[in-house]
Amino acid sequence: MKFAICQELFEDWSWQDQCETIARIGYTGIEVAPFTLASSPDQLSTADRDRLRQTAADSGLEIIGLHWLLAKTEGLHLTCDEDATRERTARYLIELGHLCGDLGGTVMVFGSPGQRSLPPGVTRELAMQRAADVFRQAMPEIAGRGVHLLIEPLTTKETDFINTCAEGVELIDMVGHPNFALHQDVKAMLGEGTPLPDLIRDYAAHTRHFHVNDSNLLGPGMGETEYQPIFAALQETGYDGWISVEVFDYSPGAEHIAVESLRYMDNVLAGMR
Repeated sequence: MKFAICQELFEDWSWQDQCETIARIGYTGIEVAPFTLASSPDQLSTADRDRLRQTAADSGLEIIGLHWLLAKTEGLHLTCDEDATRERTARYLIELGHLCGDLGGTVMVFGSPGQRSLPPGVTRELAMQRAADVFRQAMPEIAGRGVHLLIEPLTTKETDFINTCAEGVELIDMVGHPNFALHQDVKAMLGEGTPLPDLIRDYAAHTRHFHVNDSNLLGPGMGETEYQPIFAALQETGYDGWISVEVFDYSPGAEHIAVESLRYMDNVLAGMR
């Protein structure tokens, strides 16, 4: 298994310090929240992008992709009434696709609950049509960079749109593009009420990326979720993508979270051999 970590918990660190520390701990991939690099992709020049990619490579890291795609943006939304806003959102996703490709990444995780939740009066059916249209507009250029755009089901505590893997696949079928696929996240899947190994097996054909964490918003091994069945299901289904740590409670400290998460995952794998 290939282990990466989402770097926004190191946001106050320099990029070089992030990369050197993450690599020293033992990760081989780094997943980027775009808002930690610049307020918008167009603020990053070609030279900036080359520098970011080379700094990661010099540390022995691969930039695997982007997540939190619409975080800290304004005027973007997936399901709203305004055609211009949805068109602007598609163009912004295309800009992120080029950034992802320039950094060497291959996945973009669409979570962004605030920019996808249903506005008043918008039905689920209409929202699905609007979301599919936005993604269909964006996919040709994103795919042209060798990037997959992935829908992330989230819990009902975060959004009222796309809360289950089944709903994610419904949207995937509507978009109908081979580079538009499913992202699975442990914390989010815990909200479905179905055993996680079953969700992994049932949706393996659609899943291109996997986030690990726990319901307490910390990393794997820092909560109550047992990971041996999760990793066993991933191995059984032949998942060969990245396993990326994403946490939301940074209070134990970035380096402590990164160390403990990787130590736990390595121990789980060792016990499965």
